[in-house]
Amino acid sequence: MVSALVVTVLVLSIVVVVDRAATPAAFAIRLQSALRADLFVIVWLAAAIANVARMRFFSGSDIAGSASEMGSEKVRQANAILQNTFEQVGLAIVTHLVVAATFDRSIAPIQTLVCLFAVGRLLFWIGYRHGARGRAFGFALTFYPSVLALAASATAIVLGGS
Repeated sequence: MVSALVVTVLVLSIVVVVDRAATPAAFAIRLQSALRADLFVIVWLAAAIANVARMRFFSGSDIAGSASEMGSEKVRQANAILQNTFEQVGLAIVTHLVVAATFDRSIAPIQTLVCLFAVGRLLFWIGYRHGARGRAFGFALTFYPSVLALAASATAIVLGGS
C-alpha cells in the first residue's frame, strides 16, 4: 500500500508542477470538466452493477436476488467488489467537485485523479480473487488519490489559497 501512496504522490506532483503554467480556468469550466471526467468514474460503478446482474442471471441459485439466500461465492465476491466500488465512487466524485471548487488550475489534476481511479479499480478487480494482498495496491491506488486531494483542498481552504 505504501507503493500506491508513492505512485500517487509522484504522479500528482508532476501534474501539479507542469500544470502551474496553465491559465487559471473559470469555476464553471472547472466544474464542467470535473463532471465530464467523472463519467469515467461512474463507468466503473455501472460495470460492477452489470457484473453482479450478469452473474445472478446465469445462476439458478442467485437469480432470485441477494435477499433470497446466501448466494454463490462468485456472486458474494462480485457484491463485495460492487460495494467497495460504490464507496470509492462516492468519495472520488465528491473529492473531484471539492478540488474543482478549491483550485483554479484543477482540470489536469482531476483528470489525473480519474486516471488513477480507473487503474486502481482495474487492479482491485483483477486482484480481488487473490485475497487482501492481491487487491491492496488497487484499493490504495483508488483511495489514496482521493484522500490526498481532500487533504490538499482542506489545507488550501484553511490557509486561504488556491
